[in-house]
Amino acid sequence: MKKILILAGGYSKEKEISMKTAKSVFSELNKEKKYNIKVINPDGKFVEVLRKFKPNTVLNLLHGRYGEDGYIQSILESEKVKYTHSGVLSSSLAMDKEASKKIFIKNKIITPKYMKYSYKNFKNKKFLIDNLNKTIGFPLVLKPINEGSSVNVFICAKKNFIQNLFKLKEYGEVLIEKYIPGREIQVAVLSGKILGAIELKPKRKFYDYEAKYNPKAKTEHIIPVDLSKSQYNRVTNIALKAHRLLKCRGVTRSDFRFFNNKFYLLETNTQPGMTSLSLVPEIAKFNNITFKNLIKKILEDASINK
Repeated sequence: MKKILILAGGYSKEKEISMKTAKSVFSELNKEKKYNIKVINPDGKFVEVLRKFKPNTVLNLLHGRYGEDGYIQSILESEKVKYTHSGVLSSSLAMDKEASKKIFIKNKIITPKYMKYSYKNFKNKKFLIDNLNKTIGFPLVLKPINEGSSVNVFICAKKNFIQNLFKLKEYGEVLIEKYIPGREIQVAVLSGKILGAIELKPKRKFYDYEAKYNPKAKTEHIIPVDLSKSQYNRVTNIALKAHRLLKCRGVTRSDFRFFNNKFYLLETNTQPGMTSLSLVPEIAKFNNITFKNLIKKILEDASINK
């Protein structure tokens, strides 16, 4: 039997989503009797368990810091074990919103104007707001540099900017980004090929953590996306380009805003969720790929030192 070690939980603010993802994936894989599956939270005894179990593949279903930022990947590589999703550098670059933006801009991919803000450099409130108004313009988006699932993301007007800014002081640094209105479109790439796109119409202000994972939020999912053929090709090719620039493998999901006939790439996620409300399984299903086959394709892309 093929041994699969599933990593779930972790220490980020996305722990709950990681556990839901693992539950969904375990349930699907366990239907077949050809897998010996072990699910663990990578705590202090993680390496000991890894060496004892000796998996054929580690299925990394962690989200957020320590799980998709290159940290756990570096441990897996040092242990010379095959693992799913992107490697150390790709994971680190994609998770670091400033680093990935620099790569996008250098390669002529449109992304919202931004600046990195350090709380060490806080000056006069009025000076900061006036400077942001001139350089980027309100409304703004405040977000941690290295979180996922829209954790602690705020859309700010002038009147509530400072209040929200200090809600994120624990991070030390944050990204301040121009808010782009318009349609929310997500594109999935699987095994280096375009999987498909989906549009979201959240009932909330934007597709935040609550909209992503609370069924009561009632976000409308639209697939196929109402775009012309040329628009569809444009957005999916941008997602594929980002996937390749970051040297990702397995599955990625890129988040876009479509406004004034321009696609703004917000970020590329190297380990998108696999819960019942997640977008990649929905896109796969629309393209006649079952959830089980989607997981198998991700497992097939597992590798060492890439």
